[in-house]
Amino acid sequence: MSYKDYLKLIDDIRYHDRLYYVLHKPILNDEAYDALFQKLLEVEKEHPEWVVSSSPSQRIGELPSKGFAEVKHGSAMLSIANTYSQEEITDFWGRMQKVAPVDAVFAELKMDGIAVSVTYKEGSFFQAATRGDGIHGDDITANCSMIASLPLKIVGAPPLLVLRGEVYMPHDSFKALNHERELAGEDIFANPRNAAAGSLKLLSPLLVANRHLAVIFYGLIENKAVDYQHEVPEYLASLGLPAMPDYKLCKNVEDIMAFAEKVHKQRAQLPFDIDGIVIKVDRLSLHDEIGYTGRCPRFAIAYKFQAASAETIIKAITLQIGRTGVITPVAELEPVLLAGSTIARATLHNEEEIARKDMRVGDYVLIQKGGDVIPKIVEVIKEKRSVNSLAWKMVLHCPSCGELLLKDEEGVAVRCPNSKKCPAQQLERLSFFVSKDAMDIENLGVKVMEQLFLKGLVKHFSDIYTLDREKLSTLSGFKEKSILNLLAAIEKSRKASLSRLILALGIRHVGASTAAELASLTGSLEAFRKMQKEDFRGIEGVGEVVAHSLASFLNDPDNQAELDLLIINGVEPLQKAPARTDHLFSGKSFVLTGAMERYSRSEASELIEDRGGRVGDSVSKKTDYLVVGTEPGSKFAKAQKLRIRILTEPEFLQLL
Repeated sequence: MSYKDYLKLIDDIRYHDRLYYVLHKPILNDEAYDALFQKLLEVEKEHPEWVVSSSPSQRIGELPSKGFAEVKHGSAMLSIANTYSQEEITDFWGRMQKVAPVDAVFAELKMDGIAVSVTYKEGSFFQAATRGDGIHGDDITANCSMIASLPLKIVGAPPLLVLRGEVYMPHDSFKALNHERELAGEDIFANPRNAAAGSLKLLSPLLVANRHLAVIFYGLIENKAVDYQHEVPEYLASLGLPAMPDYKLCKNVEDIMAFAEKVHKQRAQLPFDIDGIVIKVDRLSLHDEIGYTGRCPRFAIAYKFQAASAETIIKAITLQIGRTGVITPVAELEPVLLAGSTIARATLHNEEEIARKDMRVGDYVLIQKGGDVIPKIVEVIKEKRSVNSLAWKMVLHCPSCGELLLKDEEGVAVRCPNSKKCPAQQLERLSFFVSKDAMDIENLGVKVMEQLFLKGLVKHFSDIYTLDREKLSTLSGFKEKSILNLLAAIEKSRKASLSRLILALGIRHVGASTAAELASLTGSLEAFRKMQKEDFRGIEGVGEVVAHSLASFLNDPDNQAELDLLIINGVEPLQKAPARTDHLFSGKSFVLTGAMERYSRSEASELIEDRGGRVGDSVSKKTDYLVVGTEPGSKFAKAQKLRIRILTEPEFLQLL
């Protein structure tokens, strides 16, 4: 390798570091990245005279984000070297025996989340920061204060307690978030780690609270409380801090591998993502003696599980047109079984990723499930490529309507701007309108809607409410019973809630929670359709982008005409009954925090509102009651400080 090739290798790794640490959109799997990094280390070992100070081997990689203050770590936050084989674990064990009297190592789960440093002073939560470049990170104190599992006050802590841990997104929260983003016509996250990273970088702590992140701690800095790593989880738990749920003290390599095998088998049942185990010398006093490299501690190593993968062939690359006009390339694959399900398609995201991975029709590829959920192509097996293969190129015109395609504001996504007349977009919007999450019209699935659309029976939302027996009898496979069932479902949907109708309209960036907020605020379709951009300011979940999208939709004469037709055709969104004025809750302001056993938060809010109360998102001097469930967040501490009356769930139920 030449010096020029060495510099090119550095540039490649920097590029992937940026994708992983800053943009949180990696295109290489961990093994491929680690292979690149290992190659860099080998080159620098062979040519130490080449090593430049900006080499990724000399630093961590993540850059501070815009919008956050910078924090200097009291002790550097280093990454841990990775290994993938028992042989490398054996080498690690042998090295430890040579440099220090190591008699045991501690093995624990390797969380696949975002590394954080958290500081408590006098038992109170003081500061949280990201790893950043290892020396400086982002101050994410406000955002971390919204994590329910992070206590704001702990009893029995030393005057200064500095912890290392991992912020992650549980699987249930990840699925719910992606579902919400899909409803709002936004890109979904590829895996929980990316979702957690994106959430921590939000500039609004209130939005972070809605992402339901969690944290686990595993390390003590400036520690005087314990002498061994295996004592750390118990010590953290004694302070009421979330600690590692599974670990093992290992006396030899066989113990380590047995623990790794056990964890690997249980991995699918865990409520969060892990990608391996971490192995550390147990005696903490030996850590400094064993020492550090410029990037990693020598006393620890990560054993990473190889992701399940399968080989298949790209049969075609098709284009999927979403209801907002975004064109997404999709790989049509030779069906293959992977991690318990048959995979026949995988999104390719955009043309830049296709070009970078050089994916072509006819290529043999390896696929994995990102976050064990979403199929993705991780590698092209170029040795098997046909000599006649051609590079793929994005079309210039929409395959559905022929309109010239445009790049979006960020210069990545390609969009068809013909939103009103593009058949593919029209069909996607109609299918979403009748879906379970929107107007919930049973028996009107995608295939049926496609028939109605192609026959010209349904072109607009309002056309659904003009369907009758005669029109439905023209559909393939529709007999009398099917016709009656569908007409009954359409009739039922005329009385759907206002929030469902607002969501069903498919306004860009408007998901279920925003639709519910708008419905609660306006109370009627007539009031909603008269809203102007200035009316949206201050509404929870509605920033400048969402406000602009709503205003654009409501200011469009065609959209207003469609709302008229929906009303003319009998769509009357259900309005809530007038709130009671004779109840204790009437005129009172409530805030909810933590999880309740008997009711969901939305159900509890509805019960309060039915009794004349108001439910807010944040605690202030105007709040009358804070209702507290399990694992309350920062609202609890603020309510105590403001001397607001706090209701436990039994007390709340009694007052109902």
